[in-house]
Amino acid sequence: MISALRADAFVEPRGPDCGLVVRKAVMRDISPILDLINGYAARGIMLPRTEFEMSEAIRDFSVVTLDNQLLGCGALHFYTPRIAEIRSLAVHEEAKTKGVGRQLVERLIGEAQDYELDAVFAFTYVAEFFQKVGFRVVERGALPLKAWKDCLRCPKFQACDEIAVLRTLRAQPWPDGQPEQWGQAMASPDDHFIQIPTPRKV
Repeated sequence: MISALRADAFVEPRGPDCGLVVRKAVMRDISPILDLINGYAARGIMLPRTEFEMSEAIRDFSVVTLDNQLLGCGALHFYTPRIAEIRSLAVHEEAKTKGVGRQLVERLIGEAQDYELDAVFAFTYVAEFFQKVGFRVVERGALPLKAWKDCLRCPKFQACDEIAVLRTLRAQPWPDGQPEQWGQAMASPDDHFIQIPTPRKV
């Protein structure tokens, strides 16, 4: 329940220049970001956020605007010096055919590369679109416990249906080149791991 992105948020914009601006978020963006995220939260799609939480995390966020109207937001949240999560992705309902989601993801990947991270991961319902920008589907159970701090308060935690995706930014961050061990490899020695519950197949 970290992302509100669906397939239509990745549709390429019509025309060569739609006037979209992608930038780092500033304090005045907190209110419209909260309106966007909490609007989805009211529908059970995302977790709600408070003004306090957003004030703490605003430096993680990038936004897409058109004529100074906020159309989408997303955050790059660091967990270790090697890995970060792309999270809190949300696109305004009226902007889901403008390619806002794709621009946000690409901007956050670029930011991760600027910080020389080894990899970024995300949770999504549209893995195929993340795969188009270099992500692969990975086992979501082998994650540092702190990566699940929001999931633990999610009403879908006992039947999570989101897909974990990972993009490698620097060559061979895993021991012996085994991507299935990425969670353990990138965690600090004192991290703990949990197995995330998954829906039971009938």
